[in-house]
Amino acid sequence: MATVRFTRNIQRHVTCEDARVEGSTVREVLEGYFERNAMARGYVVDDQGALRHHMMVFVDGQPIGDRQRLSDPVRPDSELDVVQALSGG
Repeated sequence: MATVRFTRNIQRHVTCEDARVEGSTVREVLEGYFERNAMARGYVVDDQGALRHHMMVFVDGQPIGDRQRLSDPVRPDSELDVVQALSGG
């Protein structure tokens, strides 16, 4: 099972405990996580299921490439880090 982790700055807005979740793609893993924590869904993905603009997901330290379908592959021992994207000037 993959490990899903959320940064502390996200947890200020919604409680997101680390969890181990089955799945072979980012979408499958996140959907499995959202089944346990429905409040996190609206913060991470939009109503079409795409990753929100202010969010980033890394699989084993690499940013995902498919922000729409979330089809990037996930290994059973992968670590998914969900972070809030930073911007500024």
